[in-house]
Amino acid sequence: MGILNVTPDSFSDGGRYLDAEAAVAHGVALAADGADILDVGGESTRPGAEPVPADEQVRRVVPALEGLAAAGVRAQLSIDTTRLAVARAAVDAGATYVNDVSAFRADPELAGLVADRGLDCCLSHMRGDPRTMQSEAVYDDVVSEVKAFLEERLAAAVAAGIAEERIMLDPGIGFAKRLEHNLELLRRLDELVAIGRPLVIGTSRKSFLGRITGRETDDRLAGTIATNVLALERGAAVFRVHDVAPVSDALAVAAATVRGR
Repeated sequence: MGILNVTPDSFSDGGRYLDAEAAVAHGVALAADGADILDVGGESTRPGAEPVPADEQVRRVVPALEGLAAAGVRAQLSIDTTRLAVARAAVDAGATYVNDVSAFRADPELAGLVADRGLDCCLSHMRGDPRTMQSEAVYDDVVSEVKAFLEERLAAAVAAGIAEERIMLDPGIGFAKRLEHNLELLRRLDELVAIGRPLVIGTSRKSFLGRITGRETDDRLAGTIATNVLALERGAAVFRVHDVAPVSDALAVAAATVRGR
């Protein structure tokens, strides 16, 4: 899953792809590098980020999605949003996948759109919202609590009419998680895989990698590769990254090794 942020304030690439032409060119390049899904977002979800009105998100994402559709990219187009109005406009522009970090809690009617249109979706674990989530990173057993949350949201999505085979789950690395929580989730990822739905992992360039390595945001590729290879070995299925080509190569070698063993 290639990340395409059309935002001014995302933690890594904020402002680089606000222009629709630049966004489309980057999305085409990500697809050429091996992205199966292009995740387009018009609102930053980094810790402390301020919410963006739905109409502004629509203004940012629709030209990029329309441009990618017109360019004929083979990758599936995803909209990264928690808002029904944004998702509806994105789907009309060509998106067939909804990546909702609130797991349909911020705007419950979004589940109905996903069900009615037969879309794929990803439901993430998060406490609070981007402004408050790090203050809520308190757990007795982070893996058990994240697993229970994802199971509950999966059941709610199915009850809303979404076919289970269209649902992926994301433990929300870095979302209301401290360093030790992120590492524990990665160590025990097989417990979340046991839920039975494809698991999406998003560690790309995140701050916990910088805390371990001392590297700045744009110099965390090695850490990103390490966490994704470990996640693959533990059963993860989708890897949300900025650097598609090198991570894809690393995963191809890791997958061949795991299958051979």
